[in-house]
Amino acid sequence: MNIDQIVKTLTESLKGSLDHLHENYSGLQIGRASAALVERVKVESYGSVQPLKQLANISVPDATTIQIQPWDRSILSAIEKGIQLAELGLNPQNDGIVIRINIPPLTEERRKDLVKVVYKMSEEAKIAIRNARQKAMDEIKKAKNNSEISEDEQKGGEKMVQEKVDEFNKNIDESAKSKEKDILTV
Repeated sequence: MNIDQIVKTLTESLKGSLDHLHENYSGLQIGRASAALVERVKVESYGSVQPLKQLANISVPDATTIQIQPWDRSILSAIEKGIQLAELGLNPQNDGIVIRINIPPLTEERRKDLVKVVYKMSEEAKIAIRNARQKAMDEIKKAKNNSEISEDEQKGGEKMVQEKVDEFNKNIDESAKSKEKDILTV
């Protein structure tokens, strides 16, 4: 395996970690209604467990309300149960046609707790990046030991890997700061 392939594989892995982090951020309840809060809620219906977004139309009619209109009304109670089991701190209201979820305003204490969650998520992403970095460095060493690359190529490859890791760590830090600002803004 050559250096370019190793760096390309690393970059894909790092992008995956960053995308996963952003997906996790979108699921945080920060006082504003967002379809992303409930899209991935697992609902047991038709003999299997499926994400809510495959069973219903999810809309946000205003800043504090999420409206869920299932394509089949017979699964309304299953959707309601799935939301409650997801432990999102949301209280679904079923009127027989749609489910409405009112998003309560965040307290100062809850905002601070969410900021801690954001930084915990960002640290988990950094751990994934460190693991990807270690794997790439091992591949470079293996290529050097197998005489596939020279010592100079090894040093250059390690430098390229570290530059990519630094770039993605910076992106994670910026993303966490942005999300913190978003949460703390009343």
